[in-house]
Amino acid sequence: MESRPPARPPHPKPGSPQDPLATIDSVIEANRSLGGALLPMLHGIQDALGHVPPAAVPRLAEALNLSQAEVHGVLSFYHDFRTSPPGRHILRLCRAEACQAMGCEALETHLGQRHGLGFHETTPDGAVTLEPVYCLGNCACAPSVMVDGEVRGRVTSEKLDRWIGGFRPAGGGAR
Repeated sequence: MESRPPARPPHPKPGSPQDPLATIDSVIEANRSLGGALLPMLHGIQDALGHVPPAAVPRLAEALNLSQAEVHGVLSFYHDFRTSPPGRHILRLCRAEACQAMGCEALETHLGQRHGLGFHETTPDGAVTLEPVYCLGNCACAPSVMVDGEVRGRVTSEKLDRWIGGFRPAGGGAR
């Protein structure tokens, strides 16, 4: 008989008013029987809430008979997990070799100087979160970014400014 992971229970979209602790507990319960359940639980919590809040760490540790340090270690090791809510739009800047050769570091500098945005940070208005990524498979069109799940190539600082400007409310432009 084949063992399948349980289906994830329906979860609210990020930002939903549902009690986050209830969501965390629901994800833990849905994945408790899996071998190596910590990663599916972390993914489930982030899928439901948009991030893994600090309150999840002791609950996960207790459910899996792990120390909080072990849970935190896994959570902080994988850069795809967030511990704070993301912005409304996610901008991932490729840091792989082809993109480095074609100017991604200049784009990173531009984002910091023009928009006050560093890796793992969100603009104060909550519009954009910047995350590093290590290869989007778009090397021929470097430098590349992923904007809300869509890969875009041959990125310039002007294109970044237009995209970010379109994400922000009137008057919420660059700093």
